Amino acid sequence: MEIRPFAIERFYERWEFRAELMLSSSDCESLSVSDLLALEPDAQERLRNLGLGYTEVPGSPELRAAVAGRYERAQPEDVLTLAAAEEGIFITYHALLRPGDHVIVEAPCYGSAIEVARSTGADVSLWRRRHEDGWAYDLPALEQLLRANTRLIYVNSPHNPTGSQMPRSAFERLVEIARERSIVLFSDEVYRGLEHDPADRLPAACDLDPRAISLNTVSKAYGLPGLRIGWLACRDATLIDRIKDLKLYTTICSSAPSELLLALALRHGERLVDRCRRLVVSNLPLLDDFLQRRSDLFDWVRPSAGPIGFPRVAGDFDVQRWCEEIATQADVLLLPGSVYEQPRHVRFGYGRASLPQALQRLDEHLG
Repeated sequence: MEIRPFAIERFYERWEFRAELMLSSSDCESLSVSDLLALEPDAQERLRNLGLGYTEVPGSPELRAAVAGRYERAQPEDVLTLAAAEEGIFITYHALLRPGDHVIVEAPCYGSAIEVARSTGADVSLWRRRHEDGWAYDLPALEQLLRANTRLIYVNSPHNPTGSQMPRSAFERLVEIARERSIVLFSDEVYRGLEHDPADRLPAACDLDPRAISLNTVSKAYGLPGLRIGWLACRDATLIDRIKDLKLYTTICSSAPSELLLALALRHGERLVDRCRRLVVSNLPLLDDFLQRRSDLFDWVRPSAGPIGFPRVAGDFDVQRWCEEIATQADVLLLPGSVYEQPRHVRFGYGRASLPQALQRLDEHLG
């Protein structure tokens, strides 16, 4: 297996814990263990008495039941838990793709969605969306990419990094295209629940089609990235078993304390997600105002979902070096679009409580 360096994570490895204020984070304000344990009266005692042995490969029955409760049609046996969503991308691609296969990946996107697909030996086509088109979802363009050997289509909505939300009509047509051609639709739904208007929330792909795979985690919409657990949901037992067989070569099973805390969080999922959504919605006008005042430097398509946006930067200069200078001089971290192969863009994150302070400091730095 050959794979290119992971540009996004290499940048964050260097800068995330050096800069005081994060202004590019893709997650939301986190909760503490105490916050979670306060949700149920016996939770603290259950955690203290928890045995620290191995857990079940697909996840504990309690956890799978809690995950299934977030879907309309998926059952606990349709769930496979993971060591974070990243493992789901890796093992799904490597379980389902082979050299000679073809996969379509929405772009721009989180880097592993492209690079891990390429590492399987499959031929990868990018379904590109563009700032100039308002990040529109061009389904005819996607259909032109289809081949007889297309095995999988990867999409992410709400979307990282643009903050766009696929219209329901487009999503339902995409499910239809995949079903008609027996293509696996791999739907990355890690921001599901953070639609700025809850009426825009899409159905989970696994609820619409038995062979579609929904990927999710509590890292983004729930504000719990430190638990490091995600999951796949798919109502096709053959597909889930193939992916589970590969998991036996990666993490095998998850952390017992994280499983307990995750199941606890999911039983109160709507409350936790709504907390994050309200913070995102209240922060967005602050970022909007900043970008409008700095319209000589930034031009953006206003996000409709999620905690991130992806404005274009005006001028002829090295945007990545500029972001590094801001991190060094102002202690504020922006993510350069070069990590998405979009060198004229930056990613802003507005799901943290420190957003007003970060914007003020960036404003002062820009002068």
